[in-house]
Amino acid sequence: MITIEKIARLREQMKRLNLAAFIIPSSDPHLSEYVAPHWKSREWLSGFTGSAGTLVITSHKAGLWTDSRYYIQAEKQIQGSGIELHKEGLPATPTIPEYLIRELQPNEIAGIDGSLFSVNAVRSMQTALSKYGIKLHTKHDPLKEIWKDRPGAPTNKAYIYPTKYAGKSCSEKLILIREELRRNEVDALLTSALDEICWTLNLRGSDVKHTPVFICNLIITQQSAHLFIDPAKRSKEVDDYLIESQIHIHDYDSIHNFLNTLQADNLQFDPSKTNYNLYSHLPSSCQTNEKESPIALLKAVRNTEEIKGIHHAMIKDGIALVKFLHWLEQAVPTGKETEVSIDQKLYEYRASQELFIDRSFDTIAGYKENAAIVHYSATQESDTLLQSKGFLLLDSGAQYFDGTTDITRTIALGELTDEEKRDYTLVLKGHIALSLAKFPSGTRGAQLDVLARMPLWQNNMNFLHGTGHGVGHFLSVHEGPQSIRMNENPVVLLPGMILSNEPGVYKKDSHGIRTENLMLVVEDAEGLFGTYLKFETLTLCPICTQGIIKELLTREELIWLNQYHQTVYSTLSPYLDEKEVLWLKDKTHEI
Repeated sequence: MITIEKIARLREQMKRLNLAAFIIPSSDPHLSEYVAPHWKSREWLSGFTGSAGTLVITSHKAGLWTDSRYYIQAEKQIQGSGIELHKEGLPATPTIPEYLIRELQPNEIAGIDGSLFSVNAVRSMQTALSKYGIKLHTKHDPLKEIWKDRPGAPTNKAYIYPTKYAGKSCSEKLILIREELRRNEVDALLTSALDEICWTLNLRGSDVKHTPVFICNLIITQQSAHLFIDPAKRSKEVDDYLIESQIHIHDYDSIHNFLNTLQADNLQFDPSKTNYNLYSHLPSSCQTNEKESPIALLKAVRNTEEIKGIHHAMIKDGIALVKFLHWLEQAVPTGKETEVSIDQKLYEYRASQELFIDRSFDTIAGYKENAAIVHYSATQESDTLLQSKGFLLLDSGAQYFDGTTDITRTIALGELTDEEKRDYTLVLKGHIALSLAKFPSGTRGAQLDVLARMPLWQNNMNFLHGTGHGVGHFLSVHEGPQSIRMNENPVVLLPGMILSNEPGVYKKDSHGIRTENLMLVVEDAEGLFGTYLKFETLTLCPICTQGIIKELLTREELIWLNQYHQTVYSTLSPYLDEKEVLWLKDKTHEI
């Protein structure tokens, strides 16, 4: 079926269920950013393949809401489908409740699958819609009847993640979590966030593409811990490990009954990360403490072994990237390489490194105007031949057993326009400004975000995605709770946190530019009113100098760039062959 036919079938089911609207998000029951194919309902129905977006179907209209990363991509992919694009983040764009209030009549019903929406999201919609007499029903999944070839829920095996890479054992982590629960006077904790569970238990899986997690739920009390997992995912080795770690094992589907009978006076859960159907099974006698899981912050602050591991992973990633960039410079003039072919070549270089497991996300290899699509993914139809001119934007990463990487380089393949050079230099200035930041303890990411944007703002440009996100340790490439972005986030930056630094500029039908390194928050010095922190750049890869307008860089910015390149050269050159060393020396020479 094409999208128009799928929507028509959905409307038939909606009519049968007496629904005037149905809302389809991009999430799974664990509210993950990236989901297994079984839960890609929005993608299957709309044809839009971006990771973020919500589809709303009424009896006569259809709308897709997505953020600035996907404006251009979504516009192309839903063309001719009858779906209207609503660009989130713009003042003129209505929220989904505002849209439903406009389209529906009092006493009409909007439906959702409550297992795919957070408690906060459902409450917000209920509050907004009820003022206008519109009802929200949370136990519908009409796609069951029309998605006949729907992939099954994943059943891949979970496996043990050794303590020598994790830095702390499962038992040690449970002690830390229970200490936090006691501090908050809480008896039990419910978490369904897959990265939190995998981190706590020192287990990993392969249920989600490029993200080493598995589908499960976890309840921790002061006396016990309970893992809810599909029996097909378990092995004798994992069972023995869990029993030794004093983790009780339950079938995945039994969590609702378990919650109904849970004996706890006070249970903590995160209403932004817990699906509404789980919440609806909490016993009425149990008082709830609704706040972020303590695991999120414990996980975000790297221990000594994790920091050692990410340094090792960065060296391996740097070696692979230098070998690839050296190859790319020779390959492009042959006229045979495309966005897809270079992605495969980069994968091969990374795969040859010790402890490599997988990519950490689908590579973004965007040439010229394709790079203006922030989360572009080359397809057979869009795959573009690289030429010896313009910019190639390459955003990629890897999952190594000892760390997760994420890096973006914008590479000049030949002649550039003055506009491309200017935009490239302004993005680099913002990247360097954030890299050089020193700040007092207690600083939040939102307070530093302006540093990366100011060179662009001063030239009437901006980017609408975040400047920096946390990165997991052999876990999710996008991790909270820390971030650097314009909107407020109350989480302060702490020593041991890892964040990306990735300002950019995107001009439709012209070019896209982004420069990204990962940074570690470290202590700098004692000063007036306390301790001051700074960033240590972790990523090791040359930054293309061909697009730089030197006169636009300050002396301090040039010093940072030259010192960074000196570090890249001295760290990576011992692992390269003679030709690669000469190439790297040229690409890191002082400017």
